[in-house]
Amino acid sequence: MQRRTFVFLLIISLFSGLRFVSYAADETSAPAVTTTAKQEPQKLVTAVEVTGNKAISTNVIISKMKTRIGSPYQETVISDDLKRLYLLGYFSDIKIDTENYKDGLKVVIKVVERPIISKITFSGLYRLTMKDDKIKEKLKSKESQYLDYPSLGDDVDTLKKMYEKLGFNQANIEYKVDLDKVANKAAVEFSVIEGKKVRIKDINVTGNKSFTSAHILKLLKTKSAWFFNPGVVKDDVLKEDMERIKAFYQRNGFVDVAVNYQIVPDAKKAFFLHVNIIINEGKKYLVGNVTILGNKDISEKALLSSLKECLPGQVFSQEALKVDVSNVQGVYFDRGYISVQIDDATSVNAQSGRVDVTYNITENKVAYVNKIKVRGNIKTKDIVVRREMRLKPGEKFDGDKLRRSKERLTNLGFFEDVSYDTEDAGAEDKKNLVVEVKESKTGAFSFGGGYSTVDSFVGFAEIEQKNFDWRNWPYFTGAGQDLKLRASIGSISNAFDLSFTEPWLFDYPVAFGFDVYKREHKRDTDVGYGYDENVLGGDLRLGRELMEYLRTDLMYRLDQIRISNISTDASSSLQDEEGKKVISSLTPSLTFDNRDNVFDPHRGNYVNGSVEWAGGPLQGDKNFWKFFGQASHFTPMPRNAAIEFRGRVGLGEPFGDSNSIPIYERFFTGGAYTVRGYEERKLGPIDPNSKDPLGGNATLIGNIEYTYPLFTFLKVAAFYDVGNTWDKIAHIGSKKDANGVNGTGGFKSGVGLGVRLKTPLGPISLDYGFPMDKEPGETSKKSGRFHFSASHGF
Repeated sequence: MQRRTFVFLLIISLFSGLRFVSYAADETSAPAVTTTAKQEPQKLVTAVEVTGNKAISTNVIISKMKTRIGSPYQETVISDDLKRLYLLGYFSDIKIDTENYKDGLKVVIKVVERPIISKITFSGLYRLTMKDDKIKEKLKSKESQYLDYPSLGDDVDTLKKMYEKLGFNQANIEYKVDLDKVANKAAVEFSVIEGKKVRIKDINVTGNKSFTSAHILKLLKTKSAWFFNPGVVKDDVLKEDMERIKAFYQRNGFVDVAVNYQIVPDAKKAFFLHVNIIINEGKKYLVGNVTILGNKDISEKALLSSLKECLPGQVFSQEALKVDVSNVQGVYFDRGYISVQIDDATSVNAQSGRVDVTYNITENKVAYVNKIKVRGNIKTKDIVVRREMRLKPGEKFDGDKLRRSKERLTNLGFFEDVSYDTEDAGAEDKKNLVVEVKESKTGAFSFGGGYSTVDSFVGFAEIEQKNFDWRNWPYFTGAGQDLKLRASIGSISNAFDLSFTEPWLFDYPVAFGFDVYKREHKRDTDVGYGYDENVLGGDLRLGRELMEYLRTDLMYRLDQIRISNISTDASSSLQDEEGKKVISSLTPSLTFDNRDNVFDPHRGNYVNGSVEWAGGPLQGDKNFWKFFGQASHFTPMPRNAAIEFRGRVGLGEPFGDSNSIPIYERFFTGGAYTVRGYEERKLGPIDPNSKDPLGGNATLIGNIEYTYPLFTFLKVAAFYDVGNTWDKIAHIGSKKDANGVNGTGGFKSGVGLGVRLKTPLGPISLDYGFPMDKEPGETSKKSGRFHFSASHGF
């Protein structure tokens, strides 16, 4: 019985096991069946509905979405649509829902529009004197635009800054929004409690050990209150001051310096503030070892000699390091390695405590110019720029040639800015050179009037185009020609001038030009004219560059000159000058000019020498020759100042049947353009009877002038002038005149101060010179004189 029972149980167990296996097989095979089944298709968008919009139309909202009727519904697209609608700035809240609709989905966009600002008002504004409309222009929030709460916060900051400028740093400003939910409009009111005006009583500096407090206070724009300064606290200016102090310390080796400030109200008078500046100097770092790695084609000695700031033992700073990285790059750029890479690495030497500097250099290949492209020139022709370039396609990049090219382009006066860039040209060793220019105004119609110690009262009108092109009708610009028409009328002088210059005649490097003029000067002994002078004439000019800094010119001049109204008590020698004469002369000249900027030179030299030959085979009524030479040397000084050393010499003699050089061709000295401190043209030989200046056959003048820029349009000057004019070449330096009388000869000198003002009508110079010697014909030394002059062009 027991045995049968066991067998029965065994059979039941096996049967159950088979069913379990079958069930498990069914379970494991289910996924295979699922993967082979077709996926349920995405539902399509069958409708789009917008609710809650009042001012913004449904079409505008739907047009900003990518979800369209008939397109598959995608959550990612819906999410992007939500972002796009928020970026419109029209809504304060947006919700996107879906519901089943016609075998698809209806997309429902629920929006809450921002209210429109109906009005902006102010209350409590007493110190701000500008009108409400002007204040509203400075705010981000605008009437008839949507309300934006972050913008209201910015507007509060704007109003606070306006009060800070007036010294009301404690002004409390809040805004209130009055919402009209029915009309969905908002009225915004800014309420102000101005408080009392506060001023800085003093500025205290603590923690400074290496530099005095006075030195640090000079760095600040923030100043304590006194008669010429309101002592207003401006947070943004104070933050800039802290950065300025920090940069100053870092330039002097204190790399880890920390600077903070505190504003503390005065204990007795709350409207006074104390500004406390706290400095933690940290350690001063010096440069240790300097190492150069990776250089192959340029020697280490040449690279080390280019370093100027980060040298062993000198103060270390990141600014100095950048300068020397640029210096090393300059050495490579000058030799054509314009793709050179220089990585600097610094580490503090544990033994010496100094900063070791390593320059890791990847030289790359020498680059050659593939093409030269000109950009930014709207009026100026490409050829005008290209012909000034010293670097040509196919040549190796050369830093010296690029710098000279930039100087030449700047000296044209056509461009405010000139810069370079490079482009890939499809080869590793070739680059396109891009010349970027920013054109300046080259044409002008100007008129004005003024007074000078040379021409007295004078008015002028002038039309000038420095970038003229006679073939470019109707604009007449772009070819680099120079055309000037000027007329001036004054109390003692009149002048009419027409001038034209073509710098490249028939596209050759030969300059051609001409001048036509009519000039009159009435007798006025105060400015050194003892007679009336009328000149009618003109000239033709040719010029060519011989070398980079050397050019030669040739000028032919034909003038008809009439002298009249000579003083009745003048000597016979002066009376003999009366009448009409014709001067026909030829003048070759040679000029060396390597100034960095012809309009505002700071370094370089200008040397010019010319010999004028009049009469003889050239005909004319007078026969004479004249040599005139001048040389200037410019040296840069600290703070963009400059000093000029200038010398001039003039020599002349008559020949043939002429016994003397005519008075209007002689040299004169004294006044604004020669030796300041003396009357115009009053140095040198004078008429013994009328005391009018006679001029001479020889002159020698020296000038030293230091100019310092206060602003871009204003400079101050200090000068020393010395020189004189003599009747004959043999008498140069002699203290006696032709008659053996003391006083007219010798060297005369003057010192003084002046200002140089740049105006739209031209430069104005005002000098005050102190004479250090007596004028000819005077028994005692005179007091100082003002010299005022104005000219067109700066």
